[in-house]
Amino acid sequence: MRWIATVLLVAACANGPTPAPAPVPVTPERVRGMLTTLAADDMEGRMTGSRGAAKAAAFIAGQMQAAGLDPAGDSGYVQRLPLVRGQNGRPALAASFAAHDTFPAGSRLNGGNLIGVLPGSDPMLRGEAVVVSAHYDHVGIRQAVAGDSIYNGADDNASGVVTILEIARLLRAGAAPKRTIVFVAFTGEELGGLGTRWYLQHPAKPLEATVANFNVEMTGRADSLAGGPGKAWLTGYERSNMGEQLAANGIPIVADPRPAQNFFQRSDNYAFALRGIVAHTLSTFNLHTDYHRPGDSADKADVVHMAQVIEAATKAVRILADGPRPEWKPGGKPERR
Repeated sequence: MRWIATVLLVAACANGPTPAPAPVPVTPERVRGMLTTLAADDMEGRMTGSRGAAKAAAFIAGQMQAAGLDPAGDSGYVQRLPLVRGQNGRPALAASFAAHDTFPAGSRLNGGNLIGVLPGSDPMLRGEAVVVSAHYDHVGIRQAVAGDSIYNGADDNASGVVTILEIARLLRAGAAPKRTIVFVAFTGEELGGLGTRWYLQHPAKPLEATVANFNVEMTGRADSLAGGPGKAWLTGYERSNMGEQLAANGIPIVADPRPAQNFFQRSDNYAFALRGIVAHTLSTFNLHTDYHRPGDSADKADVVHMAQVIEAATKAVRILADGPRPEWKPGGKPERR
């Protein structure tokens, strides 16, 4: 399935960022509007390589441009992936675009990550980068439950995408960060991290200069174990000093209260961590029963909570961009097996 024309139009027009946006604060109403758009039925569950994912990509690229980020894909904000339909019928990643072209035309898919950059301002630190990420794909259209077959993925992970887009907008409207910040909306997380795998092979900034990955996943509903509305938790908190650094600076963040769920290994941050980059995921997932179900809809989100988390996460990214680089604790860095 080809990318719809709107994606190509946005990518072609995004030759440069718009001027810095006015410093409009994040509001529940703004959050609700963005979340409702990304998790709407016409996004068709945002399955990687689908028409719905293409519509979501166009929306995200437009938001990156409106926020004033520099486009850092290979087509504007879009970093194309050589996606194909695998033997099991699911989207998969070809080794290269040359390999992609050897597949039958009906097996080739189109899709990609969205990348926007906020350049650093400090002569000594602007060569370093902090990657702020969230995946925008979900699981698409599946077996109907109570007559609903569209798995909207409002919490998973439209909420995370809205969070990083608002972080980008708020930071761009303020003083320039010392380090460069790379904002990435990944595709293919639900399929084993396809977008992250491709990005790590083709990073917007060198991996050796990437000091941290601040990933965001499922911030649409408050978690009582994290302290309730406006509070969040960090996966793998004990592995590095990132969480402690943020908490010491007033960020309302705690350790993952459910370590048995292995959330540190279950999102895009883990691939960065395996490369040696200090990488964690911010979340407020409370194990609600709408996970990967059609009931994960925008109307169930707590947008007041989301707005509070966005404000805190914006301050957290500022700390990572301007402060000491986070470090692994002894034994905290995961190793490939």
